[in-house]
Amino acid sequence: MTTMIHDRPTDSSAPRSAPSWMVAREFWGSVTTVAMWLAVLFDGVFGGDIISTNSSAQVTTIPSAVFVALFAAIATASVAKRSFGRKEP
Repeated sequence: MTTMIHDRPTDSSAPRSAPSWMVAREFWGSVTTVAMWLAVLFDGVFGGDIISTNSSAQVTTIPSAVFVALFAAIATASVAKRSFGRKEP
């Protein structure tokens, strides 16, 4: 019985294609969204407060995570539209 061994081409000049996960828009959109909300989490746990005092000595304290979460929500909507929206034909 005879077997044939097929050698792979050794031409290193042939272009390699990137792994599918590196070019998947959905993957990178998910990674970006998780990173944004982790930033909100860490700001909520370790971040400071925004303290405002007016002329009548009234002090207002707002956690800084409120503003970070607002901008993360806007950015999440933008990333979701770009990453998970309809593909162009």
